[in-house]
Amino acid sequence: MSDQQGNIIIKKIKKVSGGGHHGGSWKVAYADFVTAMMAFFLLLWLITMVSPEKRPAIAAYFKYFSIFESSGTSFLEHENAVLTEPSQSEEKVEPELEGNKATLSSNEGQETSPETFQRLLKQAIEKKLGDIKDQIIVDTFKGGVRIQLVDKEGKPMFDLGSAKPTPLALRILRVIAENIKSTTNPISIEGHTDSLAYKTSNYSNWELSTERALTTRKIIEQMGIDPSRLKTISGYADTEPLIPDNPKDPRNRRISILLYFPKTAAGTDKTG
Repeated sequence: MSDQQGNIIIKKIKKVSGGGHHGGSWKVAYADFVTAMMAFFLLLWLITMVSPEKRPAIAAYFKYFSIFESSGTSFLEHENAVLTEPSQSEEKVEPELEGNKATLSSNEGQETSPETFQRLLKQAIEKKLGDIKDQIIVDTFKGGVRIQLVDKEGKPMFDLGSAKPTPLALRILRVIAENIKSTTNPISIEGHTDSLAYKTSNYSNWELSTERALTTRKIIEQMGIDPSRLKTISGYADTEPLIPDNPKDPRNRRISILLYFPKTAAGTDKTG
């Protein structure tokens, strides 16, 4: 009998589940890829269903979207549903209207007469702003065209006693800017108020009318008007009322945008 004892050897066998390269890990990665591709093509399909005019609004939504500010809200509920709201590009006046150009392009405003410009602008206002056209007065004066944005009871162009424009004023200015930004006519802007006085002596209708004219300048510049075209910015307070018989009439509160036509100007008289 041998006194030597045999060594005990323990052999551990590592099992590979799934049979090596025939395993199922690749299936998870493939499933993720297929899911991502489905989401991508679904997004492409949704984009094709949206009109080109609405796409800038959708792009702007996702560009400035914040999960911390907008979480829990639907995309269709954001900003009153951008898919149903007209985008800024839709505010552009149609290029053709009853056989005449609805907007003037590339120096055409300076080549045409004030009367023709007035007629075309009125057509654009009728088409895009027909529901509030009574608050927009377009007339001619010696050497130019005057566009007046007039207050109406309950429908002001600016907040009461403030130079902050209302959505109504922005809507009107957008259409006006689209029709004059491609011309080169010099522009003046005037602010007017009614005769209602302020209780404080530190601020008067002079400051208010001037600030409203300056605000209008900033707005139309943001809408594409070349700043070099601006000739004067003036505030007239209540010295030139639209309704002389009633100085407190809300229609006396207005903004006047004057376009000058140098080729037809025979003076600077603004009387229509």
